[in-house]
Amino acid sequence: MMTTFNLSNFNPGPFILLGIPGLEQFHVWIGIPFFIFYIVALAGNSVLLYLISMERSLHEPMFFFLSMLATTDLILSNTCVPKTFSIFWLGPQEITFPGCLTQMFFLHYSFAMDFAILLAMAFDRYVAICFPLRYTTILTHKIVTKILMGIVSRSFCIIFPCVFLLKRLPFCRTLIIPHTYCEHIGIARLACADISINIWYGFAVPVLTITSDLILIGISYTLILHAIFNLPSWNARQKALNTCGSHMTANELKIDVSSKHQGV
Repeated sequence: MMTTFNLSNFNPGPFILLGIPGLEQFHVWIGIPFFIFYIVALAGNSVLLYLISMERSLHEPMFFFLSMLATTDLILSNTCVPKTFSIFWLGPQEITFPGCLTQMFFLHYSFAMDFAILLAMAFDRYVAICFPLRYTTILTHKIVTKILMGIVSRSFCIIFPCVFLLKRLPFCRTLIIPHTYCEHIGIARLACADISINIWYGFAVPVLTITSDLILIGISYTLILHAIFNLPSWNARQKALNTCGSHMTANELKIDVSSKHQGV
């Protein structure tokens, strides 16, 4: 019994991804719109990255952050969607324990990156609207690089401990995940040990981080709107609103989609 426990702890067998519970008979049809969205996401984000890299007039902080957001979208799409297609069209699929941990890490890592990038984009628009004459001196190439390193480092430090929290657990039950991808708590629930640490970490740390990001994003746009409505002329207000209107809409859509899927 002790030998089995140790072996299952360090080298559990493959996990089985079942798909969407209760909708197994519709998997083939559900896979069609998923495939269309996947192709559109790949094409759209790839074209966006190409245009930003090739057009020198777009080599500005705002478009740099936008390219980062497109990159995280590509990482997220290619982390989960191909495996989802195989489940929808070929039935339940196996995934190794290292493969499941890798998918889990990049899934949550990309979500953490998304919120941090949205915060950086909100800060970019705050500087552009509230301090237009100092924009280029505040958001220099060096500062933007530091922001990028901060986003990458913070997201890594938040999510990487989840890997160790899962690797310490013994798995001695049927390793079936009733979903299309591996996520932290979904894997932890299959363990035959106390997962209180996983639950507390998986809930508290990411939620607090995302909540703080959302609060700071809200503060940024509140200050932006305050500055816009204090402009002396209607034409100046209209121009400022047009400058950040589409940017704010894109952020709201991204936050809404990310909030529905985030769950470390």
